[in-house]
Amino acid sequence: MAERILKYLSENSEVNTLKLAEVFKEDHQKVIGALKSIQANGDLVSAEPVSDKQIELTTEGKLVAKAGSHEANIYNAVPEAGISQAELMKLPNAKVGFSKAMSNGWVLVDKSVNPPLVKKKVAEIKDLVQDQLKLLQAGQPTGLSDKEKADYKKRKLIQESIIKSFVLRKGPDFSLTLNKLETDLTTEMLASGSWKSLKFKEYNLDALGVPPSSGFLHPLLKVRTEFRQIFLEMGFSEMPTNNYVENSFWNFDALFQPQQHPARDAHDTFFVSEPQFSHKFPEDYLQRVKTVHRKGGYGSQGYGYHWQYKETQKNLLRTHTTAVSARMLYKLAQQKEFKPTKLFSIDKVFRNETLDATHLAEFHQVEGVIADYNLTLGDLIGVFAEFFKKLGITELEFKPAYNPYTEPSMEIFCFHPGLGKWIELGNSGIFRPEMLLPMGLPRNVTVIAWGLSLERPTMIKYGFNNIRDLVGPKVDLEMIQKSPVCRLNK
Repeated sequence: MAERILKYLSENSEVNTLKLAEVFKEDHQKVIGALKSIQANGDLVSAEPVSDKQIELTTEGKLVAKAGSHEANIYNAVPEAGISQAELMKLPNAKVGFSKAMSNGWVLVDKSVNPPLVKKKVAEIKDLVQDQLKLLQAGQPTGLSDKEKADYKKRKLIQESIIKSFVLRKGPDFSLTLNKLETDLTTEMLASGSWKSLKFKEYNLDALGVPPSSGFLHPLLKVRTEFRQIFLEMGFSEMPTNNYVENSFWNFDALFQPQQHPARDAHDTFFVSEPQFSHKFPEDYLQRVKTVHRKGGYGSQGYGYHWQYKETQKNLLRTHTTAVSARMLYKLAQQKEFKPTKLFSIDKVFRNETLDATHLAEFHQVEGVIADYNLTLGDLIGVFAEFFKKLGITELEFKPAYNPYTEPSMEIFCFHPGLGKWIELGNSGIFRPEMLLPMGLPRNVTVIAWGLSLERPTMIKYGFNNIRDLVGPKVDLEMIQKSPVCRLNK
């Protein structure tokens, strides 16, 4: 194709690529592709871009050119005796056809009879619209005025398209053959001196290089790192959370959560079928937990139900990282001398949730635990204020709540500017004596704790309104690549 273009140019001073496509009986884009190949070999031809406006029929315009205009069809549908307007309007495109036929003076409405009838006003008509569209379709002069063009465009009978092409002329290095340009200067060329007679392809110094392939940090990982750094700055130690599968004892029973609690049903929790049960527990501690559930103790009357060993053995995907906190507090209670401790963890938990804009079945929980003498709810609120202040979240609200293992308890809310409403961040409270004292912790030791979502603060900081745009199969990978390294809060 490239050589055919060069041969044609050698016999003609200039030619348009549209004309070449017609002469060669080839697609215009194929001619353009061959032109690009010629241009890559130097200044063999000069190509001047030109743009032409072309009027063509729409699908509806082609139908009118074939079957007649809407107004002519309305006129032809009116019998000599007349027809009711309601009957006439059943025809295709009757509304626009009747309006045009009326404005052309072709039909009238006779209101002297009841019901009124549409009658012909003239004996015959000439369908100029159909005639002009036929001429246009055949590529012949139509004599369309600007007003008629505007009217046909408004009626969606015609459309204008811009045809881009090139006017080709011989260039300064015109040749009938394409000489391959060298792309590399080799040692052989230098040694033999052949480089002097060779033509080299110009280097495009403005071209962008291939971006290096690399990994990208998900916004969730960035906020996780930020949370972790804040905890460490506040003097917390990180808890080990490398076990997604937990047993019901540590996940529920050790937290003074009764075995009939709704959260322990299959519609709220993912239970593991293999292995289905755990068998290793600290027996003395398990018996104390069993007793406080059944009969109470430490000033509590307990739940007064038949506690089942088989129920506490069930394995599940942990529903909260508080199960890890329970293990760590039990370990702390076994030490000879109690030492005030601040612990945190950030890891995945699993709940059988209905998915929506703010809920997932698999998400991250940010857990903090402080064990010290004589702590109060005021200390807990103060820790929150300082923690979220470091994140730039200052609009906080607290709401009283119920948890089996904390009393008092409260939910934490913050304002989401994107959603324009308050959303729940997590839960908190003071661990109950029924949970702490069976572990062996001193009576005057108080433990304040909270569990937060990692996803929701990330949504606020990065402006996501739907959690499924942040986590899950619908996440846009380009969003992760373009995610800023840091956020600058103005």
